[in-house]
Amino acid sequence: MDIEKLKYPIGKFSYPVEFTPQNLNEAISEIEEFPNKVKQAVINLSDLQLDTPYREGGWTIRQVVHHCADSHINSLIRYKLALTEDNPTIKPYEEQLWAELADGKNIPIEPSMKMLEGIHYRWAVLLKSMNEEQFNRTFVHPSNNEKMTLKRATAMYAWHGKHHLGHITNIIEKEGWS
Repeated sequence: MDIEKLKYPIGKFSYPVEFTPQNLNEAISEIEEFPNKVKQAVINLSDLQLDTPYREGGWTIRQVVHHCADSHINSLIRYKLALTEDNPTIKPYEEQLWAELADGKNIPIEPSMKMLEGIHYRWAVLLKSMNEEQFNRTFVHPSNNEKMTLKRATAMYAWHGKHHLGHITNIIEKEGWS
């Protein structure tokens, strides 16, 4: 398998041409269902398997799970900031460095799985309660000063979950662990 397919198992992210109620609801469902999909993928993996990188030079499955908890808690906070402040500038974080910290590299995945369940439950409740005006609220990412609508962020995070789930399921399939 080529390196690009290993890095982007479902392809690189691209925004929907238009945001319809249907594709927004699909994205919300993806976000809501993500923790259960990850749980089903990793439930029977050993520590040795969890410490296997999804590709050469890539994160281990353990780091991917912890990264998703880190990333998605940051996302929920970004939504709350955008819903309660006028176009806030969000705080980025060094995800590669976070993945190398002890809590991202060495601990069992159960704490992050619990975090994902709680974060995604609250996130889905919030998303389902939002109206069109709220989905059009924005935050600014300082790396590019781009205004990101919550509608676009929802599509991006639905992709993000599927992207990392693809990393996990691809290595499980490649190694014949299923």
